[in-house]
Amino acid sequence: MIIVVTGMVGLEKKSYLEEVCRLAGENGNNVTLCNVGDMMYAEAPDIAEGKILDIPMQRLNSLRRSVFKDIIAKAKKAENLIVNTHATFRWRHGLFPAVDFDQMRELNADFYINMIDDIAALDKRLSSEHSIEHTLKDLIVWREEELICTEMLYKAVNDKAKLYCLARGSEKQTVETFYRLTFEQQRKKAYLSFPMTHVVDMPDVKKEINNFRKELKQHFTCFDPADLEEAYLPHYAHRAAEKGLDCVEVTVLGKKSRLDLNQVLQIERDINSQTYARDFLLIDQSDMIISFIPTMADGRASISSGVERELQHAHEAGKDVYVIWIAKNPPSVFVTQTATKVFDNTDQTLEFFREKQYIKQ
Repeated sequence: MIIVVTGMVGLEKKSYLEEVCRLAGENGNNVTLCNVGDMMYAEAPDIAEGKILDIPMQRLNSLRRSVFKDIIAKAKKAENLIVNTHATFRWRHGLFPAVDFDQMRELNADFYINMIDDIAALDKRLSSEHSIEHTLKDLIVWREEELICTEMLYKAVNDKAKLYCLARGSEKQTVETFYRLTFEQQRKKAYLSFPMTHVVDMPDVKKEINNFRKELKQHFTCFDPADLEEAYLPHYAHRAAEKGLDCVEVTVLGKKSRLDLNQVLQIERDINSQTYARDFLLIDQSDMIISFIPTMADGRASISSGVERELQHAHEAGKDVYVIWIAKNPPSVFVTQTATKVFDNTDQTLEFFREKQYIKQ
């Protein structure tokens, strides 16, 4: 099995994929990890760390082709191979490709997985580890370019392979999700749907939602929109602007950090449009959607327009639609007419999945 993993600079894919390999090994699957960047540095020891993208394009292309030639040779012998690369680069040379189609056809991967992370985390890593100047707008554009170019690569090389978009994870890494996607393909894939910005200031409701997420992730390969948590940024930015502040304070990678207020406001439309498109993409790559609708303090159902739209999209895409409706007031016809089944609580839902043999007894 050959897995090509793409994603922009600043993701720290190497350490993440090393954890994937470790988990695979613990489960009896030997995996060879090829980090294209490391292999290029090893082949050109005269290039200082962090400077490889600054060399002339002709030499950069030659180095890359040489490394991919070695990777293709390894792929013929390895039991399982992960190629850690990029689809594009946005650097001092401008925007340019990071792979060659002829070599990717020869490699003939079984999986293409595009890794993504939230803008604040990408900004933090790039600012501390790389000298390239950037704005939040640069990063959010590059992230989208990387996803689109990965999809184009997959379609041009072998659209019979499998393509996934996977977040690195905001609270906890999604290493187990990656492993299940590739090595436990028989496991059902579920998109977890729940209100997010609608409940941003409701700690009790957020706790309920987190318990739902944790429980479902024990049983399914889950695509969780909260694994990339940046939809709150515009909300915080507007609150900061009302207070006359020039920055937005956030917790990034476990530490307090400040983002320029104007830069956050500049990417508000990008955040909203990418969230909209990405959530639908995650639904499309799932077998089902499981939606948790909590209850607000006044007893009403906390269902957002975003959740309603996700349910409708999943229904129209031919997915199984399961809704956990906690509130005492009954769901509207717009929920019941799109749902495969509506449950009163998570335990009832899990029992149904056991009966369907979607999860183990």
